[in-house]
Amino acid sequence: MITSAVIIVMNVYMLVIIADTVISYLPQYKNKEWALRLSGLANYSLNPIRRILPPNGMEIDFSPLVVLVALSLIKILW
Repeated sequence: MITSAVIIVMNVYMLVIIADTVISYLPQYKNKEWALRLSGLANYSLNPIRRILPPNGMEIDFSPLVVLVALSLIKILW
């Protein structure tokens, strides 16, 4: 039962990261209160990855990809 709850929480968090990534490309929603809260939730795990990843010279942020792959691996190995 605890295992399924953890998997559900991980799936919801993965959706939060995906939604934040999509919203980051839509400037009309960036300053909405719900978008700022969503970004705050996603940045909890993205900011440490952003500090580790070197700048790639492009405007593409690869930290959501790294976090999503890591969460997927944790789910598979769980």
